[in-house]
Amino acid sequence: MLAVSRKSATGLACCFAWLSLGQAWPLTAPFDEPPGWAREAIWYQIFVERFRNGDPFNDPKPELMEGAYPGYVPANWEVTPWNQDWYEQEDWAKGEEGHFHKLAAARRFGGDLQGVLDKLDYLQDLGITAIYFNPLNDSPSLHKYDARNYRHIDRTFGPDPAGDTAIIDAENPVDPATWRWTAADRLFLKLIREVHRRGMRLIMDYSWNHTGITFWAWEDLKKNQAQSRFRDWYDIISLDDPKTPEDEFRYEGWLGVKTLPELKKVNVVGKRKGHAFEGDLQPEVKAHVFNVTRRWLDPNGDGDPEDGVDGFRLDVASHVPLGFWRDYRKFVRGINPESLLLGEAWWTKWPDQLMDPRPFLQGDIFDSVMHYQWYKPARQFFAQANSGLKPSEFVAEMNRVYGGYSQPLMQNLMNLVASHDSPRFGTSFQNKHKYKYMMGARSNPSLDLGPPSKATQGEMRLMLLHQFTYISAPHIWNGDELGMWGADDPDCRKPVIWGDISHRPQVFMPDSKRAEPIAVKPNSELLNYYKALIALRKQRRELVGGKLKFVLANDNDMTLAYHRKLEGRETIIAFNLSGQVREVRLGADSRLKTKALVESSPGSVIGFEQNGRKIQFKLNSYSGVVLGNE
Repeated sequence: MLAVSRKSATGLACCFAWLSLGQAWPLTAPFDEPPGWAREAIWYQIFVERFRNGDPFNDPKPELMEGAYPGYVPANWEVTPWNQDWYEQEDWAKGEEGHFHKLAAARRFGGDLQGVLDKLDYLQDLGITAIYFNPLNDSPSLHKYDARNYRHIDRTFGPDPAGDTAIIDAENPVDPATWRWTAADRLFLKLIREVHRRGMRLIMDYSWNHTGITFWAWEDLKKNQAQSRFRDWYDIISLDDPKTPEDEFRYEGWLGVKTLPELKKVNVVGKRKGHAFEGDLQPEVKAHVFNVTRRWLDPNGDGDPEDGVDGFRLDVASHVPLGFWRDYRKFVRGINPESLLLGEAWWTKWPDQLMDPRPFLQGDIFDSVMHYQWYKPARQFFAQANSGLKPSEFVAEMNRVYGGYSQPLMQNLMNLVASHDSPRFGTSFQNKHKYKYMMGARSNPSLDLGPPSKATQGEMRLMLLHQFTYISAPHIWNGDELGMWGADDPDCRKPVIWGDISHRPQVFMPDSKRAEPIAVKPNSELLNYYKALIALRKQRRELVGGKLKFVLANDNDMTLAYHRKLEGRETIIAFNLSGQVREVRLGADSRLKTKALVESSPGSVIGFEQNGRKIQFKLNSYSGVVLGNE
């Protein structure tokens, strides 16, 4: 029997599949193009601390939380039960009644890598092909963007936090030759193998812009000031003068947050908030970042990246200079030519102006971005939020958002409806004001914090029908497929509501008052809808690689349609966003019989007829359909 490595087998299978359709992704992506696998990705984002507690014996302890917001661990602190009513304060939090959102940052639910391993079969059954992990690096916080070190997986994500601490403390942080594998690291390496064995990919999230205040280099600098060998690693305004009683130590924290000190940038030119700028990271910082990157791309160092991660999501990318990113791409692609680099380029001026990500997408930096630029107008149309959009206006917005991009680039942009940094999908659609603005329970007491209404769920299903049939790679924020709801951070980071856990009903509100109980359980109907859409995208190859053309945008009827075509296959997607039944007449590309493949709800299509290349049917109010020829 011929033995073929995972990398080779996956690549050959992908190549053969596309050759049969007259289109082949190259086995090795050209330097200036995204890897072929990312164009086909069905993304699932995992926030490990809130995904699944697979090992209660490694649950966080107060000593490993020191240095994270809110700056202290409350007395009598304990791990919060997974099934807790979200706004109910724990006994240890009740001493500070009314400060829910501050103390929510001190919560830990115990999610870990074993929990992810336990749910890989679930993800595979759902149809996921790529996992995006929020930061896994060792950190005192729940979110891990305040790194304690970059080179190891968080101690509480693995089976032996105490043993990992001993290993980490014995290393020289700047010398990779002294770095060992902790128990948490080894469990992550096992996870990589298990993900790859299932034909899936995974990427890690890192912030190369800042660290936390427990980061080893920062602690040395804070203690030794001008005598620290790391005094040039950070953006320091002034060091402490030991001859005075005052503490003159001043530094830049990310967006003014002093628990997130910024790493030093050099040769900076044209820096403006919300815009890309030239420059680089300080050389020693850059070397350390490259060493950590190499560690996870090729863990055993044998030159074959098969045992490593498949790329990186790069946090607050616009705060890091372009010169660094260009060198970073060269370095990463030099280790694994199939690696994906996905950047976060979000706001130029919050809450009205999203950033133009094009400076990062010229083929020399990133392969993709988290595509909030798609979501904002799509939400405005499908939820009719923030004054809404007419069909013709939506088409114009999509043309603007995607204007100038190559077909390979468009195909792998990450189209997301929610994330760890935004309201849950259902809550975003339920509250129809400006995107992300006043979407926090703390800032907006009038926010609807309950599950989406039946009407809103219908709008969400239309949005999902669009997301999974449009030109870019669809993304799911963990738990959205189960019907979870929640306002902006921290409410979007509730523990996932698994079916084998009996969750307490939602009774409490942020002000500790009680309301009528609301059941908290998975929405199996929505989950099955996600599965159907994912299966459809995989079956209809034109939904991934086909050309897209809008064929209907009727502002009076509020109807919209577009088709996707590839090598004689055609899929038509049509929507009716009006409150009335609407007749739709379209031309089909082929005389082959066309039929309804997926409806946004049962009975969406009424009286379907096809006469040669002409099709006509009626669409129920607030309905959508996917039609395809055989």
